[in-house]
Amino acid sequence: MVNAFLRPFRSKGLLQPFRLLTQDVRNIRSRYVSDWTVFNQLILASAVYVFFANLLPGITFASDLYNLTGKNWGTIEIVFSTGLCGVIFSLFSIQPLTILGVTGPFAILAENIYELCISSFNIEFLPFMAWTLIHSAWMHYLLAIFNAHDWTMRYVTNFSTEIFSLLNSIIYVHKAIQELERAHAKTSFASFLYAIIGAIGTFLVAVFLSTADPHWRPLFHRWVRMGLTEYAAAISIILFIGMPHVGELATLDQQRLQVSDVSFRPTSPDRSAFLVPFWRLPAGWAAAAIIPGFIVTVLFFFDHEVSSIICTADRYGTVKPTGYAWDIALLGTTSALCGILGIPPANGLLPQAPLHSESLLHTAKPKATPPSPPTPPGPNGADTTMASASHAPPANEKDGTSASTSSTTTTTTTTAPSQSVYEQRWSHFLHAGAILAFSSPPLMHVLGLTPTSVLAGLFLFMAQQSLAVNPILYRTFNALTPPSELPPLPDGVGTPGYGGVHAYTALQIVCTVVVFIVTLTKGAPAFPVIIVALVPFRLWVMPRLWKPAVLAHVDDWACRTESPRVDGTLEGTAGAAGPEQQQQQQREYGNGNV
Repeated sequence: MVNAFLRPFRSKGLLQPFRLLTQDVRNIRSRYVSDWTVFNQLILASAVYVFFANLLPGITFASDLYNLTGKNWGTIEIVFSTGLCGVIFSLFSIQPLTILGVTGPFAILAENIYELCISSFNIEFLPFMAWTLIHSAWMHYLLAIFNAHDWTMRYVTNFSTEIFSLLNSIIYVHKAIQELERAHAKTSFASFLYAIIGAIGTFLVAVFLSTADPHWRPLFHRWVRMGLTEYAAAISIILFIGMPHVGELATLDQQRLQVSDVSFRPTSPDRSAFLVPFWRLPAGWAAAAIIPGFIVTVLFFFDHEVSSIICTADRYGTVKPTGYAWDIALLGTTSALCGILGIPPANGLLPQAPLHSESLLHTAKPKATPPSPPTPPGPNGADTTMASASHAPPANEKDGTSASTSSTTTTTTTTAPSQSVYEQRWSHFLHAGAILAFSSPPLMHVLGLTPTSVLAGLFLFMAQQSLAVNPILYRTFNALTPPSELPPLPDGVGTPGYGGVHAYTALQIVCTVVVFIVTLTKGAPAFPVIIVALVPFRLWVMPRLWKPAVLAHVDDWACRTESPRVDGTLEGTAGAAGPEQQQQQQREYGNGNV
């Protein structure tokens, strides 16, 4: 009985302490130097794009938090947190492609906690929130120490991640509509009409410029087209920030981002420094903060892991080793730090994280690699292929091809061009450092010049960029296409027709709409629980409703290299993995394939 209980905690067991953390440390050491040796024009353009995509949406949460947290959190706290956490993760995380920021779900949760502190508990909000994030920190540490990734996210499939990605696209469209509604309520009708023009203009110009390379060929030089594509969002934003200052547009009562440009100090007039005296909170309330701390941990763990999984999906061609446990422990540390400083914590962002990867995509040049020369038979006619392979000649240092003294003529094969991202830390470090710099009063004043209509246009552009790579969109197009125009499906999938695939897609859309509706109610803080509940639903319920071949065709593991079994069941769902499977999982994790 005791041995059965302790088995998962022993060597190579599922819960063996520090197993994944140890692998992550090795992976960081193997990639860290090379992460700083890659820098080019595309990386700089990515940093500029993510700067706007991360900073401006975060400031919109600031206006809500300012009103709904009793002026405890405002613009300065959002900008300070986003920049500080981003710089820390760019320097010390194992996966620098994951972008951090203050998320909408946490903002909703914080507003509810504030209401409880003031209306029900009669205690100060910031000390209670500090203890909430401190408790969340040690919970993050436990998840990292006991390899939570292996027994949680390893069972997540694309069914859930695609829904989560679509949800974020819908939320950003909703945010854009909300910005226009505010403009309608607070400005004149003429200003509201211009706000609509500004939002749609920002969106359309950004989309139009993003297609310059290669669709504008042969117009302009290739470098001009590349520049327009890489800086599409930045050009559009700057253009429509300056346009309201031209001619009669300058007389309109434009609604702009609300910022504080007086001094570098907290928003609340009752605070003079970024330090919360959390030690003054009574011990009973400090202990009670464990409950919201658990909710924050669930939200951050799922949010950050999904962000990391999506931004390193197969389509981005990442090859460097990655990991999750180290970043979860680091996330706990930054959360506790933010609580002590009295600023909202940042965690993995969607859709900014995959948009970061999208902005770093480039076409790798095809490589010509000659095949191995034919191997002559051995002395007794034996095949010496294995011996030749074990004593292969060294690679040529200049072109990476194998040198050979064989006179046999061989045909050189050329690999097809492939898409991959630049795996480095510069784009994360530069954009986070710039955001941190904008927490200073002079640069904060510059942010205050941004019309909210531009922000609405940016929201629409981010939603479009995220939706454009979501498979749900293309399966929806297939559902609207006449059956005669659709390509044939693999054997067993399309009997009869595309019905099973269309039903699968419809269920994803329905689930997304239901979760979105929940985010508009008082039960919004519980929406991560619904997302998590989709995982067992996919593993245990859907195989009873869909044919195995259909599920194998449309779904796959989100963070494993092997595919679900063709009989409809998903490997590893029956219980803990055996020793051989665990060793295979560890090898995949260490190689960045998990």
